[in-house]
Amino acid sequence: MVKHRLFFGIIMTVLFLTVVVFDGWLDGSLTASNTDDKNVQGTIFCILVALLAIPAQLEFSKLAAAKNLKIFIPVSIVASILLATNRYWLQFIEIRQELFLLYILTFTLIALFVYQYLFYGTSGVSANCGVNCFSILYLGLLSGFCVAIRIDFGLWPLLMFVFVIKSADIGAYSVGTLFGKHKFSPKISPGKSWEGMAGAVVAAIIVAIGFAGICDIMPIWAAIVFGFCFAFIGQLGDLAESMIKRDAEQKDSANKIPGFGGVLDIIDSPLIAAAFAYLVFIWCS
Repeated sequence: MVKHRLFFGIIMTVLFLTVVVFDGWLDGSLTASNTDDKNVQGTIFCILVALLAIPAQLEFSKLAAAKNLKIFIPVSIVASILLATNRYWLQFIEIRQELFLLYILTFTLIALFVYQYLFYGTSGVSANCGVNCFSILYLGLLSGFCVAIRIDFGLWPLLMFVFVIKSADIGAYSVGTLFGKHKFSPKISPGKSWEGMAGAVVAAIIVAIGFAGICDIMPIWAAIVFGFCFAFIGQLGDLAESMIKRDAEQKDSANKIPGFGGVLDIIDSPLIAAAFAYLVFIWCS
């Protein structure tokens, strides 16, 4: 388990770094200078987020099916991708973002009613449409903040945010596995401990200080606060997904990635944290 987690964790880190850095090189955001920046930012990263939405929704649909709920896969995937990438499309069209989001949500709601009518009639309307709205907002709306961070603040703040969150996950898992005794959230995730939480905080602060010092994203004192706060916020995202899995009586969202589970098990921490990170980067800018 630990070997698989370490091996596949390194592979995913290298692949993610390669994609994001290549994306930054293409649109000129790899350097601090704005002179080389292209008008359209974050294309490759946007594609990555869109692609991740597909297996994430498929995994969510299986969790929902365990509670006899129906995820309308064609609608949920398209709507999730549109919500997740809404900031990207605003680089091409002149429309207020809040109006663009309202239209996406409006047409999504209409599509859900039509799909329900065509395939399930009047059986389980509230439950089915409700769980679809939840999955679309959870996976689409929240991941949209990741794309917004990349486009509005650049490559390095995005990497800082992701690596702080994931280093907190690594710190929590490593220290919790070795020294965990006092349960952090026994009802939702019995494996989490306060000792692991301490490891998450230390790892997150170290990574945040490194990015702040090297990339000049924020003052060192702010990086310490950032690391401390986002260690907890990241674990909150993990617990949120754990609630869904526990309700469905599943340990992992899937078994596609040895040592991790599924795509949902990997992206759960950054999802909720991205909205808070966007606020922090607004303040820092």
